[in-house]
Amino acid sequence: MKTFDVGEFYCGPGGLGLGAKLAKITTNNGKTYSFEHSFATDYDEDSCETYRRNIAGNKEVICSDIKNLDIKKLPAVDGFLYGFPCNDFSMVGESKGLDGKFGPLYSYGVTYINYHNPKFFLAENVSGISSANSGNAFKKILTELQNAGKGYELTVHKYRFEDYGVPQTRHRFIIIGIR
Repeated sequence: MKTFDVGEFYCGPGGLGLGAKLAKITTNNGKTYSFEHSFATDYDEDSCETYRRNIAGNKEVICSDIKNLDIKKLPAVDGFLYGFPCNDFSMVGESKGLDGKFGPLYSYGVTYINYHNPKFFLAENVSGISSANSGNAFKKILTELQNAGKGYELTVHKYRFEDYGVPQTRHRFIIIGIR
């Protein structure tokens, strides 16, 4: 079995982390792939504690504002996950996009990717990101992710959760980057 180590920013209580922890893929030729967490970060202590108990086990969960972390000192991982804060991209509220308090926080993930060059990353955000700042925010974020590190091929898809049996009308963009 090949196990990829993953790190995560803005982990919250563990939505992406749980998905990674439970994922196990066996190919037609019998090779099996899985994921194991190396570290996670969030600034909310309750979320960090939930993540520790349900996802991380004995792996590091750093409870700190992302602005206070020395990203260069974080471990390099095969895969990087981050659902960067959506507050300023949501269609509910002021929708300030990159001009808000939370919008620019995506850039810390780009900094991590630039420095550590993971083999792949997964970024997630609300569907309103595509119209924030007249569509310019999403274009800027995608360009920075594509050009980060040694360069990544992006696959971007908008998922409508109700199409997958989830009893909610939540729409999310998932961005996969493969080096």
